[in-house]
Amino acid sequence: MWEFSVGLYMIKFWPDSLLMAAAYGVVESASATLFGPFVGQWLDRSTYPKVLQIWLSTQNFSFIVAGITVVGLLIYPELRETNATAFTLLIVLINLSGAVAVLSTLAGTILIEREWLVVISEGHPSNLLTKMNSRIRRIDLISKLFAPVVSGFIISFVSLIASAACLAIWNVVSVFLQYWLLNSVYEGIPALTERNRKRGLNATLLYDQEEGPSTSRDQSRQNQDLEDHSEDVSLGNSRVEKFVKRVSDNSFVRAWQVYLRQDVVLPGLALALLYFTVLSFGTLMTATLEWEGIPAYIIGTGRGISAIVGISATFLYPFLETRISTLRTGLWSIWSQWTCLLVCVGSIWVKNNTTSAYLLMAGVAASRLGLWVFDLSVIQQMQDQVSESDRAVVGGVQNSIQSFWDLMTYIMGLIISNPQDFWKLIIMSFGLVTVAAITYSVHIYRVRKHLFHFEKLIMLFHHSI
Repeated sequence: MWEFSVGLYMIKFWPDSLLMAAAYGVVESASATLFGPFVGQWLDRSTYPKVLQIWLSTQNFSFIVAGITVVGLLIYPELRETNATAFTLLIVLINLSGAVAVLSTLAGTILIEREWLVVISEGHPSNLLTKMNSRIRRIDLISKLFAPVVSGFIISFVSLIASAACLAIWNVVSVFLQYWLLNSVYEGIPALTERNRKRGLNATLLYDQEEGPSTSRDQSRQNQDLEDHSEDVSLGNSRVEKFVKRVSDNSFVRAWQVYLRQDVVLPGLALALLYFTVLSFGTLMTATLEWEGIPAYIIGTGRGISAIVGISATFLYPFLETRISTLRTGLWSIWSQWTCLLVCVGSIWVKNNTTSAYLLMAGVAASRLGLWVFDLSVIQQMQDQVSESDRAVVGGVQNSIQSFWDLMTYIMGLIISNPQDFWKLIIMSFGLVTVAAITYSVHIYRVRKHLFHFEKLIMLFHHSI
């Protein structure tokens, strides 16, 4: 609900410009980019119940604060002219609340999609993980189907204030329901409780190892410092070595080192590049459609249709994966997304603004089929090929890279903030999808030494004749 509505709120606070919507996106994406690896490392050292409690409490509290703040700004729209300081502080509070919410949501995503699903599927047939990935994504997309439709109708037929108030109230109610459901899963599946016990033991051992030898390490470092001090010739080299060691020991750098050692770097990068886009029903596109005069309930319905197409991808993915493999499913899906987005590019040259807007929404909705099949393909490759010890860290870095490209989208939104120039953002987004498709194709060629079975295509052609 928030993801859909925030663009409409921001265009209301600052009409005729994407500036406020882009600024919000910059703050939200930058927080995930900078702190994503740390979230993964924290999750790797925390117990499942602790992650559940912190994730759900911070996420829902952040949205409650954001919703209440939006209500205040909508009730007192004159605040922007009469008290610029108060207006700025409230906008900052909305942005900070969104940043905290996206980090807590990131922790929940890594916990469920990258950790729990793999643990639950261990010891079962391999297709179980494929089915569970599809069903989890289906739950996600069904939520994305109903939430914007409901929000759009509230905004169009009641008011923006009512939508923000409903958002805050819903998060008060839903936090208890969320915790009960997820805790029931944790307590009801022995594999999760057993893995949590092992994680607790590993965290304790790691803590003891870090604390135990620290005194001797510190003493040896002090002795080394004294020797270096007495030998002026080697002083410069010693400082360089210490600096390099300090950088390499940094948790942020270690997380990236773990990520770059994986065999799924190129698929991960290809997926991340897809986040540099305005070709989604996100904040910038929603704000632009609102500026063009498209009613909120139409935008919400369009986003709902987009979610329905995405839900169909969760049925298509298991069918394709079992027949043409995970790798090849990813190849076909990302190029099908690219093909559908040609409609969005074509909408730029349509003179009628309303028709252009509808073509844009249609192209985006159709492309969701390829997008979500590709997303599932890359996630499963990471689940299959990343070791248990690296899973949370790799998930944190992957989300950090995705947030970086998301951040670049909003930075471009700050630079190109006039809705009349939205076509430039469409072209750039399409270009990055093209780069992503080529990147994944390179990975396929490196692994399989070919992209297509041309001989099978020739046989099929001759058979059809």
